[in-house]
Amino acid sequence: MQSQHEQASPSTAPTPEISHEQRLCTLVQSSETLMAALRAIRSLGLHSWCLGAGIIRAMVWDHLHGYHEPSSVPDADVAFFDALAPHGLDVQLAQQLSALLPGFRWEVVNQAQVHTWYPTVFGQEVAPLTSLVDGLATWPETATCVGVYLDLDDGLHVVAPFGLSDLFEMRLRHNPRRVPFEAFMHRVRSKRFLERWPKLTLCNT
Repeated sequence: MQSQHEQASPSTAPTPEISHEQRLCTLVQSSETLMAALRAIRSLGLHSWCLGAGIIRAMVWDHLHGYHEPSSVPDADVAFFDALAPHGLDVQLAQQLSALLPGFRWEVVNQAQVHTWYPTVFGQEVAPLTSLVDGLATWPETATCVGVYLDLDDGLHVVAPFGLSDLFEMRLRHNPRRVPFEAFMHRVRSKRFLERWPKLTLCNT
């Protein structure tokens, strides 16, 4: 899976991930709303970023369920990685995005600084993250660990440290990297995943 920090290894045969990646890019490109959001984020001039989490997950699961009306997603999650950025840049960037596209509730997080506030917010020490991909690899469900970004030539790219199989095969699988299983199950219940998307399969491992 190619990202800003990794080069995909050559392959002579199609893989499920490549097929899923093409499907994801087609879905995103068909959404004027998401493309507008991506262009707005790109205008910030960040080096390493993506739009991801719930807004991508919900779009795919809505499509796979045949829903004509998109699900309500409370936040547009923007992840970026900048080890030299000043503290508080996240808030400034969210304000800039709100001015550009006020229809979203923007959530912007510098993955390079998560370890500085995570203990205060969640009561748990975490090691510093090393990259944007490393940050996405800590999100609670494997199907949520997905982001997309737009390059300067309008090329769409996918960041998915666990691949896209769980997202497109509608598997709710706990990612144990940072969030305990009990917290994962609380998310499943509070976000009503299985009620909103009844074709999902809850995995116990």
